[in-house]
Amino acid sequence: MAVTELDKDSFEKTVSESDFVIVDFWAPWCGPCRSFAPTYEKVSEEHPDIVFAKVNTEEEQEIAMHFQIRSIPTLMIFREKVIIFSQPGALPEGAFRDLLQKARELDMAEVHKQIAEESANA
Repeated sequence: MAVTELDKDSFEKTVSESDFVIVDFWAPWCGPCRSFAPTYEKVSEEHPDIVFAKVNTEEEQEIAMHFQIRSIPTLMIFREKVIIFSQPGALPEGAFRDLLQKARELDMAEVHKQIAEESANA
């Protein structure tokens, strides 16, 4: 599956309609972003069930501000509309693959239960 470029119009739709979305926040001038891009693209082709997306923080400053992106690249993983991972820095391919496996194995029923409990206690 190809990597999808997201803008403010497509971001919400993509996250709300897809169960598993990985977003790479990047900018054209960012060296580490450009270095990570081939790894991101390569791994995306091996996981057709996951939406791999990119947000150009130069063009989509509103999205970057909403998610408080202060350092790029930043990877963010959404599962069932919940952010389960957010971290700046390019990952080596092996670490990126490990992260995807852990994200895939996460018990989302338990995550939703914890969120509901936290909301009830707030």
